[in-house]
Amino acid sequence: MSRAFVKEGDGALDPLPDLPVSPHPNYVTPRGLAALQARLHARQSDLAALRARPDRLDKLPEAAAERDIRYLESRLRSAILIDPASLPLTSVAFGLAITVTDDAGHDTTYEITGEDEADAARYRIAPQSPLARALIGAEAGDEVTWRKPSGPVTLTIKAITRPC
Repeated sequence: MSRAFVKEGDGALDPLPDLPVSPHPNYVTPRGLAALQARLHARQSDLAALRARPDRLDKLPEAAAERDIRYLESRLRSAILIDPASLPLTSVAFGLAITVTDDAGHDTTYEITGEDEADAARYRIAPQSPLARALIGAEAGDEVTWRKPSGPVTLTIKAITRPC
């Protein structure tokens, strides 16, 4: 059998492609910055443990950890820290918590956070989300229209506070 087209390797794995990085400014809250730093430290520890294995035949976990570390380092380098404690509570802005009332009279409190910190289950939304774009700049008492795929929803801003 001819081996002319078989790539002979040294056992090393090519680096995995980088994770996509958002083109938007990387605004972070102090909590979000701390979470990114903790994730980086955890992945660096994971990589050290993977490299210390006696049997390192499977290099894919190491390559994945290296890729994750590159991503997290990139996110930390581009981080723009916004401290909610320094913001006035006169209008909706990044880092603040906003309590809104919908048409049915239900109150919900959202927090505008960085993309890496956004979590719909905790009502933490990224500044590029349709809801955050509708809210940013509005003041208490204002009505805003949230354009959802299911149709527009009118929300009344009840309160603007700092997150807990």
